[in-house]
Amino acid sequence: MFTNTKSSSLSSWINHIKHLHHRNMDLGLERVKYVAKKLKLLHPSPYTIIVGGTNGKGTTCHLLERILISSGIRVGVYNSPHILYYNERIRIQGKILQDTDLVQSMKIIEKHRHNISLSYFEFSTLSALQLFKKFSVDVAILEVGLGGKLDATNIINSDISVITNIALDHTEILGTNRNSIAKQKSGIFRNKKPAIFGEENVPKTLFNEANKIGALLYVKNKNWWIKIKKNKKKWSWWNKNYILTALPIPKIPIENAATALAIVSCLPFNISKKNIKNELQKIQLPGRFQCIKKNPLIILDAAHNPHASAYLSNNIKKILKKTKKITVIVGMLKDKNIQGTLANFKGIAKNWNCASIKHERGATSEELSIHLRGENIKQFNNVVSAWNQAIKDSSKTDCILIFGSFHTISPIMKLLRISTYPKI
Repeated sequence: MFTNTKSSSLSSWINHIKHLHHRNMDLGLERVKYVAKKLKLLHPSPYTIIVGGTNGKGTTCHLLERILISSGIRVGVYNSPHILYYNERIRIQGKILQDTDLVQSMKIIEKHRHNISLSYFEFSTLSALQLFKKFSVDVAILEVGLGGKLDATNIINSDISVITNIALDHTEILGTNRNSIAKQKSGIFRNKKPAIFGEENVPKTLFNEANKIGALLYVKNKNWWIKIKKNKKKWSWWNKNYILTALPIPKIPIENAATALAIVSCLPFNISKKNIKNELQKIQLPGRFQCIKKNPLIILDAAHNPHASAYLSNNIKKILKKTKKITVIVGMLKDKNIQGTLANFKGIAKNWNCASIKHERGATSEELSIHLRGENIKQFNNVVSAWNQAIKDSSKTDCILIFGSFHTISPIMKLLRISTYPKI
C-alpha cells in the first residue's frame, strides 16, 4: 500500500503505480476485473465504446469525441500513451483533468485494491473508469492499450467494439501476421453488439471470431461505404439508412474519419449532419501530422510502424513541392520495425538526423543509421540536439519532419511549449 496518501503529488503516485507490479506487462483480466467489481466500475457510463486497432485509434476516438460533445453529449475518453503529461490519458468533455482529480481517483483505487497487484496500465484504466463514474459521463470511449482480448480496457461489456485496422506491430506479443493479430484484437467483440471494422479486407480469423462470439460485424464496403470526389475536396459516407454528402476532407486519415462515422451511425443519439461537418473541418490531433510552423514547414507525427509511416510519407509527398529540401529527425524504439518504417522515406528525405531516445527501449542513433546506408546521415545523442542542427541547416523554403515515436515528438513540443489539450 502507498502510505503517504494525504499530500502526495501526482508524480509520486505515477512513480508508485509504475513500480507496483512485479512485471511491466501481465496480460490477463482477473486481477483488474476483481478490483473494478469491488469499486462498481464495470458499468462506468450508460454507453461505452471500445476502440482497438494497429493505427488510427487516437484519431478515430478524437473525432468521435468532438462530434458527440458538439451534440450535447457528455463524453469521457481514456487513451494512451500520453505525449507530454500523464493527465492527457483521461479527458472529460475534451479537457484534461487537474492533478487533484487524478490523485483522488488513484487514492480510491489504492484503498480498495488491498493486496491485489496491478500494472501501471491496469491502475490507470481503473482510475479512468472511476473518473468517468465521478463526472457522470453519458459515453465512455476506451482506447485499447495493446491487442484487445487481454487488455485491461476489455473488462467492460462495451456497447460498440471497434477495430480501426490491422497491420504488423507488437508482433512479439500478438503474432507475426494479420490473422494472428486479428484473433487477439477481436477479443473485444461482444455478443449481439456492433463490431465495427474500418478496413475492407477482413482477416479470416476476425470474421471467424465475430461469428463465434455472435457479434454484429459492420465492415467497410459491405455495410457502409465512402467515396472521395475526383477533385479530392469533398467526400461522402453512407449506409443503407443514412447518407452524408459534401463532407470536408479532414486533417486526419479519411479511413479513420469514416470509421468514426460508422460508430456514430450505430449510436442511439440525435446527431446532426451540421455538427459532423463542422467537426470534420476542425479536427486536429496533437502529434498526428501536426504542422507547428511555416517557413520552414515543421511537422510532428508519432508514426512508429511501416503502416503509419507509409501514410505519413504519402501525405508529405502531397503537400511539398519537389524543390523543397526535407530533413527528417527520427527517433524510434528498438523493438519496432525500424527498417520497414524508415524505408517509406528513402528518396524523399534529403537529410536524416538520427536521434537516440532516452527510454529503456529506445534505439540509439547508431542503430537507426544502420538502416539508412547510402543516405545523408547525422547522428545525435538526443532529439533536441538533432532539432537544433536541423534548424541551422534549413532555409525558409525547407521542411523539417520529426517522427518515429511519441518519445521523439515530445521533447520538441516541450521545447517549443506546444500544448496538447485544454485543461478542465
